[in-house]
Amino acid sequence: MEWVSEALLIGLRPHGETSAVIEVMTPGHGRHLGLVKGARSRRLQPVLQAGNSLTVTWRARLETHLGLFVVELERARAARLMESAAGVFGVQIVAGHLRLLAEREAHAGLYRAAETLLDHLDGLLQSAALVARFELMLLDELGFGLDLSSCAATGRSDDLCFVSPKSARAVCREAGAPYADRLLALPAFLLPGAEGAPDAADVAAALKLTGFFLDRHVVGPRAVDLPPARAQLVAKLEAEQRAGSS
Repeated sequence: MEWVSEALLIGLRPHGETSAVIEVMTPGHGRHLGLVKGARSRRLQPVLQAGNSLTVTWRARLETHLGLFVVELERARAARLMESAAGVFGVQIVAGHLRLLAEREAHAGLYRAAETLLDHLDGLLQSAALVARFELMLLDELGFGLDLSSCAATGRSDDLCFVSPKSARAVCREAGAPYADRLLALPAFLLPGAEGAPDAADVAAALKLTGFFLDRHVVGPRAVDLPPARAQLVAKLEAEQRAGSS
């Protein structure tokens, strides 16, 4: 068995004295693990850093085996990502979320979205907004997508500003106002075709929205937690929001 693919490195664990098992996300083969011999050499250590894009060749006698990876660096991001809090949080969140996918199950759209996210972690607010959009896509790929196309109560497609926690459908302002305390806020920047940059309050609300459904449908039933870096990102965002309003 053999295949060659572009890949995003999302994890690594040492194996023996010189090798490592790496975890990559690929467009056609999904999340995939394999052994890299000599992974701890001077040549490969800077290559095998989370967030880097690689070309990987996977070989195994049977498809069910762990297999061996031969890797080549295509795009080095790790050093740049480690230079900022947004980069550190972003790569950890992306890696943690991709691990929620079944192994070897293709999700080409999520792969492209993850690459785009990692290429645009330029500031805390922008990065957090990208994470929220990525989480919406993740929910959809896992079969728990939110319906933000029209109001669940009236069928209207305008002035959508709430999401029902029960149905995961959007609710317009008029229908939702009497029940606002029971609904989740829907920031406008999450709607299809939205324009303009969100503020910190919008991004915090977006992460609360996606976090609610991730916890209910994805991590809660598996008895696992969301990536710790996500809570750190939210805390840092809230701290900057408080500092900006003081």
